[in-house]
Amino acid sequence: MTSEQSTRVSALVWGVKQSFRAYVEGAGGAIDTGGGATKQVDGAFVFAASSRGLVVGADGKLQGRGDFAGEVRFEAHGGMLRVFLADPALEVSEAGARITVADSEERVVRLELAVLDLDGASRDGGDLVIPTKLSRDGWRVLGDHYPPMTPLDPARLRLG
Repeated sequence: MTSEQSTRVSALVWGVKQSFRAYVEGAGGAIDTGGGATKQVDGAFVFAASSRGLVVGADGKLQGRGDFAGEVRFEAHGGMLRVFLADPALEVSEAGARITVADSEERVVRLELAVLDLDGASRDGGDLVIPTKLSRDGWRVLGDHYPPMTPLDPARLRLG
């Protein structure tokens, strides 16, 4: 990448929270993907970019908004625990960066699930890896299991 180029984000790879995935599966529950999302061997979910607005600028900083396609369903305890996350969006503004999701199949309401620590971002091969924390709204989405600002899995942005 030369100093004049920016690089588009092609996918979001994010496992939400490893211990939450382990809890769901350990309780005999299931984690399913659909709508274009896939699950990697390590448990992280891959959401392909459905818009190309999120870029890493020539200055190395993330900028814009990226929409990603797909959905993940977590279900355990005979349906008593149900979490649905769809069509994540990563939004960067002067106020910071966040991941929002649609929290129902109707996709009417979007909630902020995580805040991103752009200052803690690092490169891993061709990917940009950004630490994330559970937002105030996010703790409700995950069934009140974790308090706000609990570290989540890092968001891995595939570039190119």
